[in-house]
Amino acid sequence: MDELAVLKQYFGYDAFRPGQREAVRALLSGRDVLCVMPTGAGKSLCYQVPALLLPGVTLVVSPLISLMKDQVAALNQAGVRAAYLNSSLTPRQFQLALENAAQGMYRLIYVAPERLETVDFQYLCQQVPVPLLAVDEAHCVSQWGQDFRPSYLRIRDFVEKLPRRPVLGAFTATATPEVRADIEALLGLDVPLCVATGFDRPNLRFAVEHVSARDKFPALLRILKEQEGRSGIVYCLARRTVEEVCEALRAYGASATRYHAGLPDAERRQNQDDFLYDRARVMVATNAFGMGIYKSNVAFVVHYNMPKNLESYYQEAGRAGRDGSPALCTLLYSGQDIKRNAFLIDREGDNPLLSEEQARAVREGMHEGLRRMARYCTTGDCLRACILRYFGEQAMNACGNCSNCDEESTEDLDVGDEARALLACVRELGERFGRTLVLAVLRGRDSKRVREMNLAQARAFGVLRGCTQEHLMLLCDFLLERGILLSSGGTYPVLRLGPGAEEILRGGALYMRVRREAAEGRPRRTRDARRAPAAEAPVDEALLERLKELRNRLAATAGVPAYVVFSDATLRDMCAKRPRTQEEFLAVSGVGAYKLRRYGAAFLRLLSEGGD
Repeated sequence: MDELAVLKQYFGYDAFRPGQREAVRALLSGRDVLCVMPTGAGKSLCYQVPALLLPGVTLVVSPLISLMKDQVAALNQAGVRAAYLNSSLTPRQFQLALENAAQGMYRLIYVAPERLETVDFQYLCQQVPVPLLAVDEAHCVSQWGQDFRPSYLRIRDFVEKLPRRPVLGAFTATATPEVRADIEALLGLDVPLCVATGFDRPNLRFAVEHVSARDKFPALLRILKEQEGRSGIVYCLARRTVEEVCEALRAYGASATRYHAGLPDAERRQNQDDFLYDRARVMVATNAFGMGIYKSNVAFVVHYNMPKNLESYYQEAGRAGRDGSPALCTLLYSGQDIKRNAFLIDREGDNPLLSEEQARAVREGMHEGLRRMARYCTTGDCLRACILRYFGEQAMNACGNCSNCDEESTEDLDVGDEARALLACVRELGERFGRTLVLAVLRGRDSKRVREMNLAQARAFGVLRGCTQEHLMLLCDFLLERGILLSSGGTYPVLRLGPGAEEILRGGALYMRVRREAAEGRPRRTRDARRAPAAEAPVDEALLERLKELRNRLAATAGVPAYVVFSDATLRDMCAKRPRTQEEFLAVSGVGAYKLRRYGAAFLRLLSEGGD
């Protein structure tokens, strides 16, 4: 059996997604792999498929109990023998799992990093062959990452104690160049194949809504009403906000629960299970919730507050639409979010494992990340393009599937003259000052700093007196995003001319997409052609509901979340294909041989009775 046959038999897919086959083949050939894929792109299959083709037991190091339980439940439903070893097991359960593993009962064992150091587990790994060790959420090994776990630093020591070094696979959804370098060095990867797929997820619709603090809750209620009956996550910046929002939603009759680090462990586990099993439709949480949560039917993610960087935002928003179904990612933005995040960054304690210089660099990097996040919230540009450029990818001018690409919400604004004035001012001032002072000069402001530096004598003083501060800040961000302007970074960033500045200074055309309300009375041009979002195939909603009801009953009997039986995307494909035979049922995306045997008869019977 080859990797494609395993993919179909156990997971029900006919083809690999981009990057998966390369990672699978490298691991099977004995080469280490560093895999960076966005949430929902299928990282897990990159090590699960090789695990079913290699002898012995594959170890998967995972940071969270919930992730292990979810992955093991899904594997068992697919006919793969798997287990997890973590603190949720009683001593007797842990010992039984070790005995079963020693007898070769499991193909994959998920293990918390702390368990690698236990004598019993180390003894097991001396007795059974371990051909592959996969490190999930591998960015946790990096001291530069926000999810740093000291226990991840001991994975390399564990590997070196094994009788034979296994192939290593490191997997993460998000990693800056510094974090990738840390992963490779600290895990001891040996000339790994680096697989980094595109970050675009076309099924996600991105939206930013500018609302005051008092209008956020009404906006949230409207979104929940539009998404009625669907599962979603509402992210809040603080525990108190989680409590307030969850309580208010319940008062309005919403099926909501909560999650944050201040809750007792038992309550967090119960609330998480209520969400995973659809007993609660909405999870209100801080960013403590979500890493490794594999709930495929999350239809929307709302950020009640702006996160502190785009990396966190994309990882959290990416928990929607994991099965490929259309999903909504909305950020409710107010200017206060910037101040609150800046306060939290400055108040955070430094990582004791970093030097003073490193800690300062990390903090400055966090402030720059916050500035990039604020640009995302205030830009009139395509939101998807803004995200992709952040991750270093080329992007289209408009995706047709975000709030800024809606025809009625934005305008294309001719900003060539203002941009030339801004760039000329930066050059005249010797590229020595930051945005605040440059804009003060352009707007002719008689500030203390302007007087101290004698900048009222500059030729640029007051040349953009008629422009608002907000407009010029948007323009500045726009020029920074495109590399026309550069920022030195750090706590007090200085503006410099970028590679594209000379073309604009020579008279080159420049158009900035802005929100329509900001474009009143300003030059306009015809909008560029926009990429239309892919239309979802029409589906028989009545039949889909009957399939979901059957799935729910089967899931309840099996004691697993409904999406573990079949994802919503699989049920939609079932509606489209209307299979009548076992062979046709096996052709449905997400149906493997084991699930055909276990669930095929029940679904085929329903389809034959009510599928016409």
